[in-house]
Amino acid sequence: MNIYRADLHIHTVLSPCGDLEMSPANIITKALEKGLDIIGITDHNSTRHCKLIRKLAEAAGIFVLMGAEVTTREEVHCLTFFENDDQLSEFQLYLEKHLPPIPNNTEKFGYQVVVDEDEQIIDEIEFLLLTALDQSIEQIEQKVHALGGIFIPAHIDRQSYSIISQLGFIPADLMIDGIEISANCSVQSIVPFLGKKSESTIIRNSDAHYVENIGQAFSTFEMAHRTFNEVIFALHGIMGRNVTI
Repeated sequence: MNIYRADLHIHTVLSPCGDLEMSPANIITKALEKGLDIIGITDHNSTRHCKLIRKLAEAAGIFVLMGAEVTTREEVHCLTFFENDDQLSEFQLYLEKHLPPIPNNTEKFGYQVVVDEDEQIIDEIEFLLLTALDQSIEQIEQKVHALGGIFIPAHIDRQSYSIISQLGFIPADLMIDGIEISANCSVQSIVPFLGKKSESTIIRNSDAHYVENIGQAFSTFEMAHRTFNEVIFALHGIMGRNVTI
């Protein structure tokens, strides 16, 4: 088995709350500096920077999980990841279909720009990406898994936009692939809220919105190699694969 350092919650300049320095190139540079082997690209309700960052990361020897941080109708943030371009593209269409058309206020929320490899702006998203989809957490989870993806409730310890803050518990029938906690959260503090999900794998990530935050929190994956399926095996403790924080 090999040991890989992973930060699976990183925003880019596309996220309205993401700093304008969070370009694909800068993210890769900082990930290398921090010794990350795997990164997850999770802009709010959009996957549009994933493919470019994967291209840059491959050249740098970093494995990328492509996805988004989705806001459910209940205003729960969840990490979602997909293995290939077809799945990612289908999920992007799903996001666009179910995101309410509320115009972005750049002065209040910030810019939502898509850039190319040379960091030139090629598009600006008109509708606010921070808005909740018109889909429940169960509907989104089912869509993610129907596409063969990974579904992880994000930063469940937070007092807002977490499954605990919004629902008060993790539904027993919600199919999750892991649970994310924040950088400074202790595992013991969230155990009382896990209920029947107490055996779920817990991961810790940076939720980086600024370049300097990348890699400040990470999880360690023990796997044979870096593939999407190996990540799933590690999250579920299959065939000796595992995750530690």
